[in-house]
Amino acid sequence: MKMEKILDATFDGEVFRPDEPVDLKPNTRVKLQLLVKERRKTGKPNSFLDYALSIDLNAPPDYASRIDDYLYGGKSADDE
Repeated sequence: MKMEKILDATFDGEVFRPDEPVDLKPNTRVKLQLLVKERRKTGKPNSFLDYALSIDLNAPPDYASRIDDYLYGGKSADDE
């Protein structure tokens, strides 16, 4: 069985602990590729605003003002 999945995990000094359940049987061999995430130097937790600014949302410019239309099936940007 070949399965590829990217997941977040924390290294506790001895083992990697996934942040979410992994659908594997115990003692299943895996190959890990590590990408260490940068920590903020201030020691403060990441804010929602920092996160929101860091993602590539690709939303229409009127997304915030017409959120109900986009979420619940009102007019789309293509209808105008």
